[in-house]
Amino acid sequence: MKAILALEDGTVVEGRGFGAAGTAIGELVFATPFTGYEEALTDPSYKGQILMLTYPLIGNYGVSGANFQSDGIKVEGFVVREQCDAPSHYRSTRSLAAFLEAEAVPGISELDTRMLTRKIREYGTMKACLQVGSAVETEAVLERARTQPDISERDLIAEVSCQHAYEIVGKADAKRIAVLDLGIKRSILKNLAKRNWHVFVFPATAGESEIRAVEPDALLLSNGPGDPKRGEHAMRLVTSFLGERPIFGICLGLQIVALALGCDTYKLKFGHRGANQPVKELTSGRVYITAQNHGFAVDHDSLMGHAELTQINANDNTVEGFENKYLGLKCVQYHPEASPGPWDTEQSFFDTLNRYTT
Repeated sequence: MKAILALEDGTVVEGRGFGAAGTAIGELVFATPFTGYEEALTDPSYKGQILMLTYPLIGNYGVSGANFQSDGIKVEGFVVREQCDAPSHYRSTRSLAAFLEAEAVPGISELDTRMLTRKIREYGTMKACLQVGSAVETEAVLERARTQPDISERDLIAEVSCQHAYEIVGKADAKRIAVLDLGIKRSILKNLAKRNWHVFVFPATAGESEIRAVEPDALLLSNGPGDPKRGEHAMRLVTSFLGERPIFGICLGLQIVALALGCDTYKLKFGHRGANQPVKELTSGRVYITAQNHGFAVDHDSLMGHAELTQINANDNTVEGFENKYLGLKCVQYHPEASPGPWDTEQSFFDTLNRYTT
């Protein structure tokens, strides 16, 4: 199938379409992992974005479903240099192209992803439109790229949060944790369950009384998509529980906790997306390799006086972790559960939750 990708700056690139025929609009972002496309495609944090992978060959081990991070694909469109039509893996049940087609998500291949990545690195994240199919009209696609709403104008949390509360039952002596689903990855829930937490998952719109009714020992705000300043309701919930329950945050959750404390956030030029982001622990000087997927960050100066900065990104010195032991807060910008990526920080983060509630 014929396909074109148009960026808001006027760049138009032709390629070969795969997956579903149709149109996708969103921010064009790039991620750098060699593997883990199943996890990335199903990560709710990518809602509202067209994902481009920088590794040149994608799809060679097919799709199994074992590593999905949600109930289906959450990216708006998919961009790769080359996609494999003949995958080989003992767990594979279908090809990448068949997966995208079943989920009605368009993809494009056989284009210069290095050029596009350099453009985003130099000029920043851009709005884009991907058109796959026979009726491709360049000017119309370019116009849609330019006129689509900014990602900060969309309530993306509402598009990916669960609709009803549910629980993952722990053992009789399990502590109870209330998780606010802002677009949570399944691996976070798996990590809580294997550490014997009784997990209560609430939609992003849950009321304070609904959460208090389960008598949680702690509150965790999950990862999710979009601008953290759209999470006003979640900020109010954090304020309600500050100082009386330990509160933890991952990725978007960290940003919302920071905003609730009175800090500020800002949009990064092209974000941190990949499985090799170095995070420096300030007390020990140790550097961890982490998985990350975010386009916003907490303003370092605004954090001072509200919480202790504990970790920074070794590439650009942005905020990667903070604590306030007096209020019982511990938040990280990276993904300790990985999926995909290294597990350097999994144990140190999730085991800390238990220490905060003893």
